[in-house]
Amino acid sequence: MNISITGRHVDLTDGIKTHVNSSIETLSKYNMDIISINVIVSTHTKKGKEHSTVEYVINLAHKNSIIIKQSDSDLYAAIDMATERASKAMRRMHDRDTQHSKVGLNEIKNTDVDLKAEVDASEDEIVPVELSLYKPREVEDVLNELKESDKQFEIFIDNEGKTRVLYKRKDGRFGLY
Repeated sequence: MNISITGRHVDLTDGIKTHVNSSIETLSKYNMDIISINVIVSTHTKKGKEHSTVEYVINLAHKNSIIIKQSDSDLYAAIDMATERASKAMRRMHDRDTQHSKVGLNEIKNTDVDLKAEVDASEDEIVPVELSLYKPREVEDVLNELKESDKQFEIFIDNEGKTRVLYKRKDGRFGLY
């Protein structure tokens, strides 16, 4: 990684260079194959007040360059804020590369995984059960069962193949749909 520090309208003291270098070293933790980092430190006077500007140009292999420009009245604060913004940008790029990898169809075919077994294992097991609902029943038989139970209604299929509902009414009699 090549690091170049340039000063415009400012003398680069050893303290400033050390602070910039130590800030840049924190960016190497993302393992992003940094080719070079150009740091431009400048000062300018605006409305009688002196402002410091720090610009990072980070060149990455096989990726777009990251350009960060930060301005503050304190030079060291501007360096820290620019480093934090660069760190955020590199973390986003790193997360995008590691978490959103695209797997091609040929790579999936080359794996020795039984897809049917995986699908069957991931789904809930449904066991079909034959219900008495589908067997045709007489209305009188359902009426006797409903009188003996605590149920309020019974759904069944009659001998003609119609779905019927036999229910208890409030007056104690029974209704049939």
